[in-house]
Amino acid sequence: MSAGAETVRRLTVGDIARMYADGRRIAMLTAYDFPTAKLLDEAGIPLLLVGDSLGRVMLGYENEIPVSMADMLHHTAAVVRGAKQALVVGDMPFLTYATPEQAVANGGRFLAEAGAQAVKVEGGVRSARTIEVLVKAGIPTMGHIGWTPQAANAAGKVRVLGKSREQARALLHDALAVQEAGAFSIVLELVPEQLAAAITERLKIPTIGIGAGPGCSGQVQVITDLLGWDSWHPRHAKPYADLRGTILAAARSYAEDVVAGTFPGPDQTVRMADDVLDEVLGKGAFDRRAEEVPEGIPLDRDL
Repeated sequence: MSAGAETVRRLTVGDIARMYADGRRIAMLTAYDFPTAKLLDEAGIPLLLVGDSLGRVMLGYENEIPVSMADMLHHTAAVVRGAKQALVVGDMPFLTYATPEQAVANGGRFLAEAGAQAVKVEGGVRSARTIEVLVKAGIPTMGHIGWTPQAANAAGKVRVLGKSREQARALLHDALAVQEAGAFSIVLELVPEQLAAAITERLKIPTIGIGAGPGCSGQVQVITDLLGWDSWHPRHAKPYADLRGTILAAARSYAEDVVAGTFPGPDQTVRMADDVLDEVLGKGAFDRRAEEVPEGIPLDRDL
């Protein structure tokens, strides 16, 4: 590295805590591959979540349940290689933290094998013990309450949680339990905005909202929703681009050019010297037919 080159430092949970203490709202996005992570890092996104949403948006699964540790480690490692500054959080897949011992073993793999700086686990009171054990083992942990995708089979259809008094009180208890367990932040998903704001006011760690209104300490969006990758997006998402339209148009234009024979054109083509090609194809000076070559001394001539 040259003397004038600036060293890029990876953000830590301490940096996130300072952003929160300074009142700076925290932007987080999901990422699943090297090139996307590289661009998001260049854009200055401080937190990248390799979410188990990977299963739906990248691997074609019906939901998050089938996502494996192998899937998550593979994609988390790619994101870590792409992002040099952002703090990368790996989402713990379904049934990989059912016991504290299992949680530490699998959480450790995210850090040791994939290079992540933290992990995320779903659940509030029910996951508090797991979060505490992870944090004590030196694995920074993000909580996740409200709608939790891994509980979809038990919870039923996707919906906002916390509208009733009982649900709201339960979510507040969940948030406090996650904080007391040592989590450095907590995702609030599909929570009424007033409740999310009230929870945020009562916590000493940042809340990251998704479908939880503007009162959270930060926000997270699924990258494919942000980029307009599909024709549909959830209500809480805002497409900032139309990559679906861009990609469709590009692919159709390419196919048309191939059919028309206009691609590749001169700018995409390399030529070689014509005389070299002639020699390769037997058209050079040394490859003329025998009758074109001057005759030498006949071998049967009397001397």
